[in-house]
Amino acid sequence: MAVDVWVPEQTAPELRAMLPDGISVHDLPQHGELPAALGHADMLIAGFFHERPAEAIPRLAGLRVVQSLSAGVDLLVSRIPSGVTLCDRSGIHDASVSEWVVMATLAMRRRLPEHVLQQQRAAWRFGGGSDLEGANVLIVGHGSIGRALEARLAPLGARVTRVARTKRDSVHGVDELSALLPDADVVVLLVPLTPDTRGMVDAAFLQRMRDGALLVNAARGAIVDTDALLTALREERIRAALDVTDPEPLPDGHPLWTAPGVLITPHIGGAVSRVFERGWRFAGEQVRRYLAGEPLRNVVVDGY
Repeated sequence: MAVDVWVPEQTAPELRAMLPDGISVHDLPQHGELPAALGHADMLIAGFFHERPAEAIPRLAGLRVVQSLSAGVDLLVSRIPSGVTLCDRSGIHDASVSEWVVMATLAMRRRLPEHVLQQQRAAWRFGGGSDLEGANVLIVGHGSIGRALEARLAPLGARVTRVARTKRDSVHGVDELSALLPDADVVVLLVPLTPDTRGMVDAAFLQRMRDGALLVNAARGAIVDTDALLTALREERIRAALDVTDPEPLPDGHPLWTAPGVLITPHIGGAVSRVFERGWRFAGEQVRRYLAGEPLRNVVVDGY
């Protein structure tokens, strides 16, 4: 009997071709109301956008595996029934997100947003900034993206302080954050969104950051308390570079748009041309492993 694999109906033919032979591929409708029962599924490839797959999960009979093509799976974790394995695509955004962090950090420290505005006004006003030579960059969530970021920061002369959920060699535990924040020039958020990390960056966290420090959020918007961040920005104590916000998308008229000292991009850290190829190549390998009865990679445990 063929293995039933469901994919988003908008998946391009060249991406479907990365799936192995010997399976039956079914399309998950992108629009309209889903029927109460979609049919049998061994595996659901959830793609990069998880709202629709989350709706589909309880409508698929016999489901064994849900495979995300993105590293973040916070929208799926609570929807996974007992007996179903959730796998993420940790590693897919290592290059793109770490590059975005470097780009945003340099832009803010070298005051690029101000210079862009001056160009639009045809105003030639000299203003310096700070380089990364000797700067202390605190990476909160030192996983695969954190390691890729550290490799990109090293040639720029930055010093890296590593923080992860649990302490290990050369990596601080998250319980040490309070003591580490006052010494950081840049604080980069790369943690997944879980009950433990939701609202982690609150007023107390921001108060511990040194005056003039830069907060860089390339993770999830809800990790940061938006009201607390707005207060810190309005006081001009810190600055921020945000690829994610809470709420998201950030609505017209939201005060974050006009807060002082903030750079906002619309969740494009991982949006590069090769991301779909990388994701579907991995999905094809996971389906091959499933067919062969081999252990799946990137199994999610406790939201990670």
